Amino acid sequence: MVVRKVRPDVSVLSDSLEVPGIGHIPVNAFVLHAAQPVVVDTGLGLPDRNFLDEVASVIDPADVRWIWLTHPDRDHTGAIFDLLAAAPEARLVTTFLACGIMSCERPVPLDRVYLLNPGQTLDVGDRTLTGVRPPLFDNPATVGFFDDLSGACFSSDCFGGPLPSAELAQADDVRAVAPEDLRAAQLLWATVDSPWVHNVDPQKFLGSFQQLRDRGPEFIFSTHLPPAVGIAGPMIDTLGSAAGETAFVGPDQAALEQMLTQFEPSGGGH
Repeated sequence: MVVRKVRPDVSVLSDSLEVPGIGHIPVNAFVLHAAQPVVVDTGLGLPDRNFLDEVASVIDPADVRWIWLTHPDRDHTGAIFDLLAAAPEARLVTTFLACGIMSCERPVPLDRVYLLNPGQTLDVGDRTLTGVRPPLFDNPATVGFFDDLSGACFSSDCFGGPLPSAELAQADDVRAVAPEDLRAAQLLWATVDSPWVHNVDPQKFLGSFQQLRDRGPEFIFSTHLPPAVGIAGPMIDTLGSAAGETAFVGPDQAALEQMLTQFEPSGGGH
């Protein structure tokens, strides 16, 4: 995991996963250094990740006051209960539906929960965070937000894209990726992560980007893309065309067996 400050008030905790046949998927969490500090998502739930140590490298977990869960998929909830224990004053910002989904695995302590729906706001001392449903999502409980002080948009899975290497997946700025490669990656991700997008009405879908266009965020912080600075317009244009993309079809059993042969030792030795 790579940890860096991309603004004086935003730290990125950057990780990635390699998915054969797709690429390296960035997996980011964030610390918003507001007057009441906010941790946005809690990383992968893999045993070799030390998410709390990474958080502690930029802020004392005991100082965290809010944990904003953009949605309850496992690549967002990895250390959530550990962080709740290490941050006893923190409230978990989420939705009613997300609480229900998570409680199928482990009950969420409801006295620590703060329910917030798209369009509602949260005062974190020096700024207001406004909940937003991103135009693309893979979980119906998804709520990202706009930071009204910095103008940044925390977009959850929206705007993500698989990249050809771990180095690019954990880059400090997505402009390290060639524009045509970024466009292809984001359109692929749109069809993988939001498989419903090829069925939507194109005009209604374009309308779902209006709030983003109106805000014109300088920074877009996606879970599955390096930080994007100053390119919100082109990225919105890219995703706005996703309604016409061909539906993604994943590998079948024959393809899986072929992949597995690549991991088998060669030669006849024992």
